[in-house]
Amino acid sequence: QVQLVESGGGSVQAGGSLRLSCAASGYSSSRYQYCMGWFRQAPGKEREGVAVINSDGSTTIVDSVKGRFTISKDNAETTLYLQMSSLKPEDSAMYYCAAYFNVGMLRYCYTRASAYNYWGQGTQVTVSS
Repeated sequence: QVQLVESGGGSVQAGGSLRLSCAASGYSSSRYQYCMGWFRQAPGKEREGVAVINSDGSTTIVDSVKGRFTISKDNAETTLYLQMSSLKPEDSAMYYCAAYFNVGMLRYCYTRASAYNYWGQGTQVTVSS
């Protein structure tokens, strides 16, 4: 069973940096292609995609965080990262790691949350001004 466990959230002042980690287990990267990504949800708002990455390492970063956030994964494909810099108060949210898998190739990863069927429990990021 696929498990995703986030860590690294916390409180930081505007302009600061944080790195989120997502430990992924329960899947075989040799059998399945995957898309993994980071999503966030602020109180009263819909969950939105932030950054996604596929098995080949291709990434998509949404415009609101482009140039400030970077998504990456380790060589063992067991940990997903989100490096966040130049943080703004509007980046405050619960951040979630998510994934979906396919036997066939996944050239493009969706940034909409509804495409993902495996989710972590989330980690809170709070940016103060």
